[in-house]
Amino acid sequence: MELILSTTPAAEIEAGALVVICFEDETPPFLNDEARAALTAAREEGEFDAKPLSTMLWHRPAGLKAQRLLAVGGGPRAKFDTDQMRKIAGLAVRTLKPKGIKDLAFRVEGDLAAEAMIEALAEGVILGDYEPNKHQTDPKKHDKRVENVRFSVPEESIALIEALRRGRTTGEAQNYTRILANEPANLLTPLKLVEEARTLAAEFGLECEILDEARMRQLGMGALLGVAQGSAEPPALIVLRYVPQEAPDCPDHLALVGKGVTFDTGGVSIKPSEGMEKMKYDMSGAAAVLGAMRALAQLKPRIPVTAYAPCVENMVSSRAQRPGDIVTSYLGKTIEVLNTDAEGRLILADALTYAVRQGATHLVDAATLTGAIAVALAHLRVGVFSNDKTLENRVLKASEAAGERMWPLPMDDDYNDYLKSAFADLANIGGRWGGAITAAKFLEPFVEGKPWVHLDIAGTAWLDEGKPFLAKGPSGVPVRSFVRLAMEW
Repeated sequence: MELILSTTPAAEIEAGALVVICFEDETPPFLNDEARAALTAAREEGEFDAKPLSTMLWHRPAGLKAQRLLAVGGGPRAKFDTDQMRKIAGLAVRTLKPKGIKDLAFRVEGDLAAEAMIEALAEGVILGDYEPNKHQTDPKKHDKRVENVRFSVPEESIALIEALRRGRTTGEAQNYTRILANEPANLLTPLKLVEEARTLAAEFGLECEILDEARMRQLGMGALLGVAQGSAEPPALIVLRYVPQEAPDCPDHLALVGKGVTFDTGGVSIKPSEGMEKMKYDMSGAAAVLGAMRALAQLKPRIPVTAYAPCVENMVSSRAQRPGDIVTSYLGKTIEVLNTDAEGRLILADALTYAVRQGATHLVDAATLTGAIAVALAHLRVGVFSNDKTLENRVLKASEAAGERMWPLPMDDDYNDYLKSAFADLANIGGRWGGAITAAKFLEPFVEGKPWVHLDIAGTAWLDEGKPFLAKGPSGVPVRSFVRLAMEW
């Protein structure tokens, strides 16, 4: 898809469709009299109310060179923000693409033509264009694609061109994450994910290191290896490094850690069969850190960033880890495995410690860790847990700017009592109550006191049903927040 910035007036834009944003209390002033009259009539007759994400499509609009005019509701002007802009862009693409429209244009003026809005528009059209149909062979499923999108503004500038580039880069990185997360487990094993990481590193100039099973055994990563032992697929710990050229002496070093369980049966503590096919998404955290690194390699933040993706398959076999087993982590702490389906925290524990010992000063992990987070926050917000308020606030600020909704939960020391074990240093589950919190508390010791934020994305990593602006399947959360966090460091 080609994204173009232009200054062509609305009436002169030649495209399959011209998209304009209409607020409840006003009509776009840049439209000609005929188009404004048509919008006014649609309002008066109740066909278009300009409520958020409402639409009205006109064919052959009088006085416009565009073949169609798509009006999209922006709701109240005072409440409009970049998140709404991103959704409108995705909605426009997903509305017009099925009609065979290959080129469309947006006209924005005033504060809607600001850098942040143009960046959100670019992200939105890229995200809206994604379809989870890679493995469908019917050519009709693939032939309707948007090829050109123009963003018409009153005046071009280098800043707007750069905003367009940032939006495109971040949107493409998020779609890359969605593509990875949507791959079935027979096609994306831990070693296939390793191949993907190596290809990514070579293409975008990142350093790549892979810790194989032998190296992890030598280091003593018993928590990670215990999860992997039930599978015929070997585990791996992917490490991708971005080193800035402009600020080589930056004292901070950000680690992004993502859970990479390419398929999760639950192990001996096996999951119910209903819905188990979605456990291909259990590597969404790993996909997100790879996607973020793809963007950061191009956008070049001033802070060093390293991604760590522990990748395993959690399977049932004669070699599988059993409830009651005790493993020794890379940190040296012993863990009683009460439930083999609480495996994500085990692989993250060793990856977090490795990141710290490799020099990370600040750590953020993303993991589809607990069903409990969806009970607490539904499928609307990411759960945020932290040992450091300053870093937590940075992450929350980045997520708000990125339009990825998050919510902080408590981390009181009292929750540690739920993880006590009579036979090891700690148990890998804390019982029924506060499951998302006790999972985070389990991880906390393994960062050895470094500032750390844990993002539980189990409720938000995929959509069971598509939205008007986003396809069904992987969401790509929290790629945009990771990128924003690093870029604004």
